Amino acid sequence: MAAIAKDEWVRLISLANVLHCENPLKIEDEWIREYKLEKGNFDITDVDLELVDEIPSETQMGKVYTRLILSTLQPEEDYVDGMIRVYNDEICDTIDNYNSSAYYEPSYVLTRAYNNGGF
Repeated sequence: MAAIAKDEWVRLISLANVLHCENPLKIEDEWIREYKLEKGNFDITDVDLELVDEIPSETQMGKVYTRLILSTLQPEEDYVDGMIRVYNDEICDTIDNYNSSAYYEPSYVLTRAYNNGGF
């Protein structure tokens, strides 16, 4: 998978206020083609049904990550730098593991875990 350069992240974020009214599946298909994204082997639905009643939606997880990005944003960073930093951190493996409780912990707990290097 090709890495997306920061200037391209900035372009994508700047389009968010326009693209939010587009069909998300159309945008997804365009970005997969444009950035040559490849399907991975991570399956979010592979959960222990005794532990997980409902898998969170993309919007719910977007809110989790938005709060984490904003709460850990450094003075010298812009929002895109914060996104890249957080999404490349190992804590995402824990947050995205729906068999754990990390994704529905309060924001301050996620922020503390991030700042401490994990849960």
